[in-house]
Amino acid sequence: LTEVLRLPKDRLWVTVFEDDQQAEDIWLKEVGVSPSRLARCGAKDNFWSMGDTGPCGPCSEIFFDHGETVEGGPPGSPEEDGDRYVEVWNIVFMEYNRGQDGTLTPLPSPSVDTGMGLERIAAVMQGVHSNYDTDIFRHLTEAASRALGIPHPSPHTSHHQQHHASSSLNVIADHIRSTVFLIAEGVVPQNVGRGYVLRRVMRRAIRHGFQLTGSKEPFFHRLVQSVVDVMGEAYPSLHAKQHDIEKVIKAEEHSFAKTLDTGMKLLDDTLRQMESDGVAQVPGEAVFRLYDTYGFPVDLTADIAREKGLTIDTQGFDQCMQRQRELSKTANKFSAATELLPSSAVASSVADTHTAFTGYDLLEGDAQIAALFAADGSPTDALSPGQNGTVVLSETPFYAEAGGQIGDQGVLRSPSTGGGELLFHVVDTQKRGDVYLHIGVCEEGHLEV
Repeated sequence: LTEVLRLPKDRLWVTVFEDDQQAEDIWLKEVGVSPSRLARCGAKDNFWSMGDTGPCGPCSEIFFDHGETVEGGPPGSPEEDGDRYVEVWNIVFMEYNRGQDGTLTPLPSPSVDTGMGLERIAAVMQGVHSNYDTDIFRHLTEAASRALGIPHPSPHTSHHQQHHASSSLNVIADHIRSTVFLIAEGVVPQNVGRGYVLRRVMRRAIRHGFQLTGSKEPFFHRLVQSVVDVMGEAYPSLHAKQHDIEKVIKAEEHSFAKTLDTGMKLLDDTLRQMESDGVAQVPGEAVFRLYDTYGFPVDLTADIAREKGLTIDTQGFDQCMQRQRELSKTANKFSAATELLPSSAVASSVADTHTAFTGYDLLEGDAQIAALFAADGSPTDALSPGQNGTVVLSETPFYAEAGGQIGDQGVLRSPSTGGGELLFHVVDTQKRGDVYLHIGVCEEGHLEV
């Protein structure tokens, strides 16, 4: 830090674990740090662990002082949460293994685990106080403001407007970079696993854009070029995959816009009914239905409810989620049943079927049932409520398990041939040859070939 990056010694502060006399002696007596720039801190800040159990140990952190013009106090002080002092380096003395009962046992081969905050160092070296003011992020936030048709915040913008716009643009910039790299690595938006993480990241950024402009016009896909501009030299694959990345993002934008429209109508109906009944809490089942069936974000439901002076039943929602998890646990059993469906068996049952995959462009669509299989893998002409089974469709947006990414989950819905609504809950998607297998349980109505 001082010899290569040439940071001023008098602007570096260090912390040590409160019981680590050895680390303190090294900093003060060997390195020559002034006692006035060293602080002892408790386990909350200066004892690192990877979880409740496993390797752990005391740590020593290095902070950079941005100067008196920035609010905040030195590490270990009551004002330490300000922005003046920022941690740039952490040195963990990996000495112990923590057991289930909390006992610390010395490791047979202790080590030093050290790491630097790359973007924080970039901010320090570029003389700015925030990662979002560094050159790469500045390029992305400016691209976002152009795509949204709003001015980029400047010193002349009012404090409230500047804070609101800057925060949203920072979210969008951070999330478009994450989104581009995730999709480039083969992750696509879905409702489970890492695909769900991607979907939440994308939709959070898109929501911030909608809030800045009041419009639902797609904009997020137009920022891919800005990421390629600043990251493409280091990651050449971004150039080759740019078009596909843009297609996936644009499809998710259209899907989310429809989700918001549909979800808002359902939520408005629910809120009107609540007002009529004199109820002040959105039922957990309603929140879950919006989330599970229509992809309506729970935090957005909570925000809208809060604006109307209402709350949401989080406990009821959690109970619905738990039932959903229990249903999803059966996915492994259903997936095991697909071992009874070798490619040859599927081919003989659906000889003329090739499932067209539409998931790169669409997240929902219409299709015909090409074949049905019972839970034991045998072909069947129908599935009834409560029956586990597998559905083969003429086309599908469901991504099948491949390349380390788990299969999509979701629902198949249509008017039932027996009257009422058909609902088939897909808990896993697999592939045999050119045929996609939608594995799950028939919850309502009857499926027939």
